[in-house]
Amino acid sequence: MVPDEPSDASLSAADRERLAAFRAAGSLADIHSLVEATDEHEAYLVARTEWRPLRHRELSPLPAVGGVPGSRVVVDGTPFWVHGVTHADTDAERGVLREGLLPALDDGTLYCEQGIRPMYFADAPTVCEMDDLRWAMARCREEGLDSHVEGFAERGLDSVLSDLGGLAATFREAAFHLVETGGDLYGERFEAALGDVASGFLTDHADLATGREFEAFRRSRAAADDPTRLAALQRYYETTFLPQPLEREWLRRHDPELELVTHARNERMADYAVAHHASAPSVHLVVGAAHQPGVRYYLERHRDGERDATGFEVV
Repeated sequence: MVPDEPSDASLSAADRERLAAFRAAGSLADIHSLVEATDEHEAYLVARTEWRPLRHRELSPLPAVGGVPGSRVVVDGTPFWVHGVTHADTDAERGVLREGLLPALDDGTLYCEQGIRPMYFADAPTVCEMDDLRWAMARCREEGLDSHVEGFAERGLDSVLSDLGGLAATFREAAFHLVETGGDLYGERFEAALGDVASGFLTDHADLATGREFEAFRRSRAAADDPTRLAALQRYYETTFLPQPLEREWLRRHDPELELVTHARNERMADYAVAHHASAPSVHLVVGAAHQPGVRYYLERHRDGERDATGFEVV
């Protein structure tokens, strides 16, 4: 279990060099050359183990707008805020997001991951919904992938991600609920230990790349009921995921469709916001917390002149 706040230990020059090496790696093959591992599969797992405590010590407390924490990236003079949420559709989260972000729209623009706007901002005409999931589904069709998500479209885009895993996801969630209940009875150490065991048995390679471990479940449930814990949930994903190109390659190898509807959408959402923000003084993106590190990563690529939204087209 990773603590919610960084430790007092500062990063050494060697630590910073190591983080830079991970960030410079463009593929799992590059990672394999950086760590001791028998193959690229093991290298990914080893790298995650090493990355997490280093990133945790590097990451400063997340800033906030109206009490809603997020990552801030300035692109061509415009601040872009990425706010990671649970999208659990709770009254508590809805209240915090509306009270914290709607006043900020007097000076900016707010975009939502598809499915989030109807939950939290349905009556706010100035809040826009991006086409990230619609785009991913179109890409799946173009590439001829057997789709797990097409059948959910008529039920609303907000239901798709929660149903992607089918019965396996339902069983996993039920098991995690039992672990959480055990923690209430026997304490946090018991919960953490049993949660690790449950994650090992109930999560597969694709789950690792989308943050479906017990710790993610626990933190998401806590933040949905108490949004003051959103910062802890965001920190979890920021310290768990390796730089985006590595996570995307790992997931593409194990589940190409899931890579399109998760990590590839991060790139799409960043491009969408940069292409559409016009001259807004500030831009806010509300996305699932697991998407936040990836969206931030691609906004940083725009900031550094490595991406260009010219010619962006809406699906």
